[in-house]
Amino acid sequence: MIRRMNAWRKMAILLTVFFLSACSTSDISLYENNEPKFELQSFFSGSLTAHGILKNRSGEVIRYFNATLEGSWENGVGTLAEVFLFDDGEVQERTWVMTPNEQGDYIATANDVVGSGKISIAGNALFMNYVLQVPYDGDILEVNVDDRMYMVKEGVVMNESIMTKFGFEVGYLSIVIEKI
Repeated sequence: MIRRMNAWRKMAILLTVFFLSACSTSDISLYENNEPKFELQSFFSGSLTAHGILKNRSGEVIRYFNATLEGSWENGVGTLAEVFLFDDGEVQERTWVMTPNEQGDYIATANDVVGSGKISIAGNALFMNYVLQVPYDGDILEVNVDDRMYMVKEGVVMNESIMTKFGFEVGYLSIVIEKI
């Protein structure tokens, strides 16, 4: 009886920690007064380069990549074509379409994204959440991506992404994006 109670107590503690950590996501409004301002249409217009790493859930770097990005805008709707070249020779392409909504945010869609993502911007920060289809071991996995971008100086953005599956962190991306 005591063992069963201890097991329930441990489970309750674990669930409490899990739910409290899930609620600790930072609010983009915290960055509202930060400079330089992240101007989506200005930054993602023209040619850019990106350089990054992919880490597994243990924090080990498992892949490196470089990318070229080309952005354009027409009537307030943006298109961002990305071409990633990984250290093992794999090439991945993604084309984002960013459409403004009534709330002043943007809705983002891409060829390997399930449904759409929401882009929110405040000050020097851009947050975007979406479900990405990732090739893995001959199959396609769907992972949730929490993208956080911060303009650290004019023309340079740091991007940190956390990928989750079933609520568990499974990978991390760190990227530097620069205007050419």
